Amino acid sequence: MNYKKMKNLFLRQSYLDSWEDYENSLRKPSFIKWDYIILTASNEEQARTYREQIDYRLAQGLLPAGTHYAVLPDPDGKRVGSGGATFHVLKYIAEKEQQESAANLFKNRRILVIHSGGDSKRVPQYSACGKLFSPVPRQLPNGYASTLFDEFIIGMSGVPSRIPEGMLILSGDVLLLFNPLQIDFNYHGAAAISMKENVLTGKDHGVFLNDGNDYVGQFLHKQSEERLRELGAVNGQDNVDLDTGAVIMDSDLLYALFSLISTDGRFDYDKFREFVNEEARISFYGDFLYPLARSSTLEQYYREAAEGTINDKLLACRRKIWEVLSPYSMKLLCLSPAEFIHFGTTTELRRLVTADVEDYEFLDWKKQVATTAPEQASYAAHNSYVGKRARVSAGAYLEDSYILDETQIGQGSVISNVKLRNVSVPDHVVLHGLRLLDGRYVIRIYGVEDNPKGTLEKGAGFLGTSLQAFLEKNGLSAEDIWENGEHYLWFAALYPAADTMEEAIRLSLIVKRMADGATSPEEREEWKKADRKSLYSSFNEADVLAISRWQHELESRILASKFVWAIEGGSYYKDALGVFGAHGISSDIYEMLLEDAEKAAFSLKIRIYYALAQYMKEKRITFHGKGYDSLEAMCFGTIQKTIYDCAAAKLPSSQDYRIARDEVAVELPVRVNWGGGWTDTPPHCNERGGAVLNAALKLNGIYPIQIRVKRLKQLHVEFASTDIGASGSVETVEEIQDCHNPYDSFALHKAALIACGIIPLQGGNLEEICRRLGGGISLSTRVVGIPQGSGLGTSSILSGACVKGLFEFLGRETSEEEIYDIVLNMEQIMSTGGGWQDQVGGLSPGIKFITSMPGIDQKIKVEKVQLSEKMKKELQERFVLVYTGQRRLARNLLRDVVGGYLGGRPESIDALEKMQNLAVLMKFALERENLDAFMDLLNQHWELSKQLDAGSTNTCIEQIFMACEDMIDARFIAGAGGGGFLQMILKKGITKEMLKDRLHEIFQESGVDVWDSTFV
Repeated sequence: MNYKKMKNLFLRQSYLDSWEDYENSLRKPSFIKWDYIILTASNEEQARTYREQIDYRLAQGLLPAGTHYAVLPDPDGKRVGSGGATFHVLKYIAEKEQQESAANLFKNRRILVIHSGGDSKRVPQYSACGKLFSPVPRQLPNGYASTLFDEFIIGMSGVPSRIPEGMLILSGDVLLLFNPLQIDFNYHGAAAISMKENVLTGKDHGVFLNDGNDYVGQFLHKQSEERLRELGAVNGQDNVDLDTGAVIMDSDLLYALFSLISTDGRFDYDKFREFVNEEARISFYGDFLYPLARSSTLEQYYREAAEGTINDKLLACRRKIWEVLSPYSMKLLCLSPAEFIHFGTTTELRRLVTADVEDYEFLDWKKQVATTAPEQASYAAHNSYVGKRARVSAGAYLEDSYILDETQIGQGSVISNVKLRNVSVPDHVVLHGLRLLDGRYVIRIYGVEDNPKGTLEKGAGFLGTSLQAFLEKNGLSAEDIWENGEHYLWFAALYPAADTMEEAIRLSLIVKRMADGATSPEEREEWKKADRKSLYSSFNEADVLAISRWQHELESRILASKFVWAIEGGSYYKDALGVFGAHGISSDIYEMLLEDAEKAAFSLKIRIYYALAQYMKEKRITFHGKGYDSLEAMCFGTIQKTIYDCAAAKLPSSQDYRIARDEVAVELPVRVNWGGGWTDTPPHCNERGGAVLNAALKLNGIYPIQIRVKRLKQLHVEFASTDIGASGSVETVEEIQDCHNPYDSFALHKAALIACGIIPLQGGNLEEICRRLGGGISLSTRVVGIPQGSGLGTSSILSGACVKGLFEFLGRETSEEEIYDIVLNMEQIMSTGGGWQDQVGGLSPGIKFITSMPGIDQKIKVEKVQLSEKMKKELQERFVLVYTGQRRLARNLLRDVVGGYLGGRPESIDALEKMQNLAVLMKFALERENLDAFMDLLNQHWELSKQLDAGSTNTCIEQIFMACEDMIDARFIAGAGGGGFLQMILKKGITKEMLKDRLHEIFQESGVDVWDSTFV
């Protein structure tokens, strides 16, 4: 195994160990954690966004609750250097601790300090929000997109247990990968955390020279390769001991530093101001670490490069710092294997996330993190919404942005914090947006390789040209873009502020065309007159909290869209919910999903509602006082309303209706379902069509579905349901139009009058309608001898009988197809949500193969299955209908089964697809007189029914089937099952009487019995 592979395996395991430590720090009160985690910031605005980021993570439970968190901006907004910021940290802790003895201020305290107060000039898109919270191309195991800060917190979670006390100081732009078990800090003074890196990397950073005893002999900052080799800092593998910016200081050393800003152990403001000011601008790395090197000298210390400029105030500070620090030394902790990743410049950042990211696959880094961008895209994206029509070129990097509609992003460009709609961005530019405190927007555009520290005088580049050429091409002088001072790109007033982001984007692209020498005089004049900002001023005037809000809103939008797209793609809703990870669905995401549903087409709309309802049900949560039942009602209400609106538009008119017969009676059979049940139910039939095989039956020698319509002298309507002993009369159309209550004994009767066009959906006068018809109407229904919940389709067939009888009563000639259509409408008027197979099964005699094509407006095609006399006879002899003695009581049966389909439950989708196929095969088997094949298919269908709905069977049903196992070749349920009737096909030689005797013997007077049935 090669070294790189071993190193990667070690670092991956180290990361997993750190993640475990991190989770323990969140969950276990006894786990050793940091007492303080303190961030430094450049100014109060930057500190505000840091605090907001920390508060957000605390609210999400992503940071250890027992730790004290603080963000300290440079005092008074002055740049005081990283050393000055460290003094500020010591002051803060001293004030917090307030102990009797100042000597104990830092004892038994574990403190993590992350210096993160830079301007980020080399990566300007992070100036306002801070490089510390810049993205890292990894999605954390908890589902959150990672940042440098998150990686610091995770990676350093195991360190507190490795140091008894003291302070760990980190640089906020360097990501360190190592195993904390390699740290063992029990030394007096300080320890520098180092790792081996190639000299070519070391020469651009700091390097420690080992004194031979694993202590820092010299601190070498940005020395040439030749100089490093000359001093003996380069080993035989061309590696150096790299300064990672990570240093541990014990409590005694911290107290020694604190003595410089205190008197008699008490904080002294005057001394503090002596060290913490703009003129001295003390550097933690240059001014604090150099005196700790064993071979350092005061004379050389005075000459060390400064963070600002070397001046008398700095030299005075250095003399006092030397006095307190030189007695200490710095242990060199060289960690291996380890990794050092520097987020230095825009070019480095782009290379890291688009190309080098592949080198960190072992850490689960990838180009696309928390984005809607395709996983295999040739560009990188982090927390960005990429629309399906947008075009992004290879090597580009998108972060915290919306890329919408026909937007095109050029090759290698970096897009940050903007919303682009139908915009074309050139190659190799950075486009970064900021909202200002006054509510306006600035879009900063510059070249990926431009150096904001470059000056006009030194030929600094800008957008593919130079600053000098930019001025010349546009007839500008230096005074047009710089007020005073040196002519740095950082201070150039190039970017017009605008009231909207869209306008600011347009103006920024004018800047690019100015660099290309391709603007019109009008555009140049518009640019000149604009209120323009520089990289520096725009970052200082930025509304940093708006950045956080934007990021969180965008994160929610991305998650919501990924979820919706997963649902739209047919994913099981539970799998789709996985996109939310540990976040879950927040109130913001809930609102976004409701908006998405409102705008979505029928199929997607109902699935969003359903998935949301299931999530709320499973998590037992509500949003804005609404529970899961409200969302479930929206789902099924949308199905019902969509189909109802289609049905209502086709209802016939009653204007020319007249009663033609004084009395009409209709008697219909029941139906048994064989193949394709549930595929006729909305919305499956509307989206995929339906295919059903069923047959009509008489029971006990009669047609059990019976209705009677009579003319009345009174100009009103009378209803009766004689099998349940209910009757009544109505005097107004409003009473009939109120037909949506499933508990109304006459809901079916009322819906029949409306579906046939006798009573309008709205308005009208019942007495006038009856007078025009030629009398009142009596509609009486009856289901003879069949218990409720039979599974034989009695309710829908009764609806069909009512429609058939009413049209005969009115003397209207109607085809079976028209009646099917009207009964479908009737089902929607009653809000029952049922399918179409039951009414077709009872209205048309014989065995039927019934199909429909997808569409809201269902057109039903009925094909009579032609059987030979021999097959009819054998089927009649061997087919048996057995009553279970119980009726199914599942009130939410329809919602459960349809919900499985809507939610994309794999077992439901699979079962419904196969059921349609079985219906076709059953028809074929019967026509070919192959009863054995038909029975085998029926048994297969029974297994699919149980797969679709576990409630289709129960202990009683299974006992009945087991009791006659040796007597039957096929078994099935009637309707949805779970009770009611069972269907069986007897073995040859077994009679119905033999089965009846067996059932009576076992189940006695429980109601389990064979019923007389005849195909019609």
